[in-house]
Amino acid sequence: MPELPEVETTLRGIEPYLLNQHIAKVRVRDSRLRWPVPASVKLATGQQLVSLRRRGKYLLFELERGGFIIHLGMSGSLRVLDNETPAQKHDHFDIELSNGKCLRFNDPRRFGAFLWVEGHIDDHALLSRLGPEPLSNDFTPDYLYRRSRSRKVAIKAFIMNGQVVVGVGNIYASEALFMAGIHPRRAAGRVSLPRYRGLSDAIRDVLGRAIQEGGTTLRDFVNAEGAPGYFAQNLLVYERAGKACFQCGSVIRKNVIGQRSSYYCPRCQH
Repeated sequence: MPELPEVETTLRGIEPYLLNQHIAKVRVRDSRLRWPVPASVKLATGQQLVSLRRRGKYLLFELERGGFIIHLGMSGSLRVLDNETPAQKHDHFDIELSNGKCLRFNDPRRFGAFLWVEGHIDDHALLSRLGPEPLSNDFTPDYLYRRSRSRKVAIKAFIMNGQVVVGVGNIYASEALFMAGIHPRRAAGRVSLPRYRGLSDAIRDVLGRAIQEGGTTLRDFVNAEGAPGYFAQNLLVYERAGKACFQCGSVIRKNVIGQRSSYYCPRCQH
């Protein structure tokens, strides 16, 4: 599944081609995504795209009146193409621009989303209860410490909860916990403030480096130019079960926490 760095990479790739352009047409080939694509997306026709930004794993397209929310789902990707480029299998919709380009959404598994918002986009139900961005000033060790008091949930599940902090997906949660030396099953309420300082730094570091390197190489992910990301070659524990820990030589283990595969070093993390 594309995580925060993949979504940020996508945003940075498409923004120069879309910002301040006018929408000539919205072409929906298959509306059967995670939620049916509403006919109201065509209200964008003729409007200028005044802002593109990311909130968690959602891409927000703000127009003069209303806007779009796009989510890549498990296998979605966005590419900027010429309007005349023939559609391929799983190309579900195009946002055609007045400059002859289009933003094309491809999603083999159809878990992505394309929604229209009439009012203020941040008030939408999908966004209104989200936690702070992990790379923002609102995301601090003190914040994590306060939110975690008396919480018995595993720390990995805690930092993956979008109402606590957005965009810390499975890959980066495993990597950050390893960097901070915290066992993924440790109860969130039993992590001290000093350890939350290390964890918040690790989350910022691993996400920041992944964004710089173009996202993680996933089986289905490609960036706006159609190329895969390259961060996977630098992963420390994720999908390394049975291999030696880079720090101590112990064997990396794999457990399932919150129905997600979790990777950790039994010696370095406690």
